[in-house]
Amino acid sequence: MCLNEEDYQQHISSLSLQQWAPLLDLIPIIQNTKVFRYVVEDRSNTTSYWKHSEVVDRFLYIAYRIPVVISFNWKAWDEGKAILKDETFDFNSVDIPTKCKLITTLLRKERFWEGTLPNAFETGCVLKILVSIRHQLYHQ
Repeated sequence: MCLNEEDYQQHISSLSLQQWAPLLDLIPIIQNTKVFRYVVEDRSNTTSYWKHSEVVDRFLYIAYRIPVVISFNWKAWDEGKAILKDETFDFNSVDIPTKCKLITTLLRKERFWEGTLPNAFETGCVLKILVSIRHQLYHQ
């Protein structure tokens, strides 16, 4: 399920800590995961393909289930592109709805450019976003 662009901020602001828990519970799992994708060999036709690790798949599932995924024109969101490219960006400088737009951008981009999401885990981007969400939820 995706949130409507017109009222996503209200929905996200109304989420309880209990509703955020499945996503935030991934933080220690992500911190302890070394591999976020792996190659699967298909011996029947001698091809191989990338598969997400379990934590990446769980993140994807939970983000849509809560939901924190927003229906908006993520391709045209230049601010989001700049944030996601900046490895030193302070995620505490943006609000939680903006972080959800960043999550949406990563999830949607993965559909078109395979490897985007595991790469965001490998670089620490997803972890930084989740830690920042947790920080803001507990220090509001």
